[in-house]
Amino acid sequence: MLHLFHEVLYRPLLNLLVFFYNIFPFHDLGLAILLLTLVIRFILWPLSEKALKSQKALQVIQPKINALREKYKNDPSKLAPATMAIYKENKVNPFSSIFLLLIQLPILWAVYQVFSNGLVSKNLAIDLYSFIHNPGILNVLSFGVINLAKPNLILTLITGLLQYWQGKMLATIQPPPNIAKKEGAKDETVMTIMNKQMTFMMPILTVFIGLGLPSGLMLYWLLGLVLTIIQQKLNFRKAASQDVITNEK
Repeated sequence: MLHLFHEVLYRPLLNLLVFFYNIFPFHDLGLAILLLTLVIRFILWPLSEKALKSQKALQVIQPKINALREKYKNDPSKLAPATMAIYKENKVNPFSSIFLLLIQLPILWAVYQVFSNGLVSKNLAIDLYSFIHNPGILNVLSFGVINLAKPNLILTLITGLLQYWQGKMLATIQPPPNIAKKEGAKDETVMTIMNKQMTFMMPILTVFIGLGLPSGLMLYWLLGLVLTIIQQKLNFRKAASQDVITNEK
């Protein structure tokens, strides 16, 4: 299993990073990480798109789900099929976000291994493909000031702030008034409170964990958040345009 992880994720990511590192005349590792992040996010973009759409749709239909829980609170056997029927009716996959997370976790771990081991390895050639030039020991000093092999407080704090902003963008979407009145969402306040708690907890957790990680990984994390925020803004703008067209009809 470890060999599979090494060959399928670790080595390709390390080689891609070194390739990007080599193509810059001044060999800036920070720029190489930027390109690596763009490639990974481009590959995961379709899955992220589906996850964002499903998350928004789940928030909109939450009053209907709450109404079913109230209706079948004494009959759990009917709750599951009725809930799945609502998901199917609204074309929502409740597991898309979890699926995306399961895919991202091994990639994140591989990137962590690259930054914690690969960047400081004196035997870089062992894991490099024959067609990738071996630069020897990588220069971990990026932009002339950031040592990407060590933790960086400022970079970690900026990442935490971006995590907070991204969470605020995904705050609970209020359901349409006609659905809210019809279904009677009793648990909507509880759901809102939980989302607000996560909005604050995730940045705190990000900073807490980030203080012990190589800043190269935090740079990757930060750049990934920037791209996620851009993707969310594009989705929200598209959804708002569709709502305007629907209302006009």
